[in-house]
Amino acid sequence: MDINLLFKIAAIGILVAVLYQVLCRAGREDQAMMTTLAGIVIVLSMVIKEISTLFTTVRTTFNL
Repeated sequence: MDINLLFKIAAIGILVAVLYQVLCRAGREDQAMMTTLAGIVIVLSMVIKEISTLFTTVRTTFNL
């Protein structure tokens, strides 16, 4: 696993947290929630790619 992935996830988390706070204070709670959900989907798609690579490596290693 690359350390850049962790930095990307942290950056997305910080950005989503800031946007959430700004939107909540502006009275747009619905958009704040949608921003949070979008951030979660982006991070999950990044993690799923890495899990797929892990499973491929395990299959190759154990000849499954």
